Amino acid sequence: MGMTSSQRLQIALSHREPDRVPYVLSANMHPARQMGLTIKEYFSRPRNVVEGQLKLHRMFGNDILCCYPFAALEILAWGGEALYCDNGPPNAGAPIIRRAEEISLLDPPEVAGNQPLQGVLQSTGRLKAAVGNDIPIAGVIISPTSLPIMQMGFGPYLDLIHERPDLLERLLLINTQYCVAWANAQLKAGAASILYSDPAFSPAIMSRDFILQYGLPTAVNVISRINGAVMIHMASGTGVPVVNEIFRAGFVGMSASAEEDLGALKSLCRGKLTLVGDLNALAMGSWRSEDIESEVKRAIALAGPGGGFVLSDNHGEIPLMVNEDILLAVADAVRRWGQYPLNWINAEDV
Repeated sequence: MGMTSSQRLQIALSHREPDRVPYVLSANMHPARQMGLTIKEYFSRPRNVVEGQLKLHRMFGNDILCCYPFAALEILAWGGEALYCDNGPPNAGAPIIRRAEEISLLDPPEVAGNQPLQGVLQSTGRLKAAVGNDIPIAGVIISPTSLPIMQMGFGPYLDLIHERPDLLERLLLINTQYCVAWANAQLKAGAASILYSDPAFSPAIMSRDFILQYGLPTAVNVISRINGAVMIHMASGTGVPVVNEIFRAGFVGMSASAEEDLGALKSLCRGKLTLVGDLNALAMGSWRSEDIESEVKRAIALAGPGGGFVLSDNHGEIPLMVNEDILLAVADAVRRWGQYPLNWINAEDV
């Protein structure tokens, strides 16, 4: 009898080799198309999201499920709006912070009674009831240092960092309170762990000085108050230069970008951090069958030995332009080439 997804993930996270490489294809918008719903209609009802996640598991065999709909949810939770489209994820609407001085009067939203957040918690609870302990559910938060990009816009956020460090400190404190409460609510609802989405931790996005002064201490503060394991995801951002900082912060894993050497990243993370990635979600839409097999084998050969690897896309969200046949072929390739022990790696060139 094979391992459950939870058993497989637990072994991989402990840097040992389970029965096969665990994987997740984050095609979280695709069920809407299959169910004949618009993106807005699909994400508007918890039962739709639960049905969609179960569909993804049946189709692709995902080892991790997730009820978090889209990043703009955070702005809805803070009283803002989301802009929906037919062929992609909703975007955040107008900034909720229009002038830096407004931060002085800002308070974090309560999770209890917050309709957008409660919808996610309902989905998580229903999905947990459906899958039990066999398949882990991931909760998601946007980090306190990345959330301001949506709260006030990237340009004003950069101005705040350089011109009003006093207000920046207050905003990060408020966001930290919110993120901790939101993470723990998801864990209580049935999530097994938390994905800490933080593009601003990547040196491809922000300076190393910013990461050391704000990103690292904020992450340490948040992780110390979350009642579960936390993994950082930098949404395609590179991470090689900050592996030590990610480990020091207390994360159990990190995303792997398609823009960097997966083998070099594995060497830095071996025995310390589990890697999740690094298939190129944008290029995936034009992959042929030989591309699919080649890319899956490459990733497994570079990061699979010794465990500590979950194969996924590099961004955490696969575009709708990637059709289901490609995703089915990716899943099939992982199951064929990801069986431990990976004896084929020594038998042929990848």
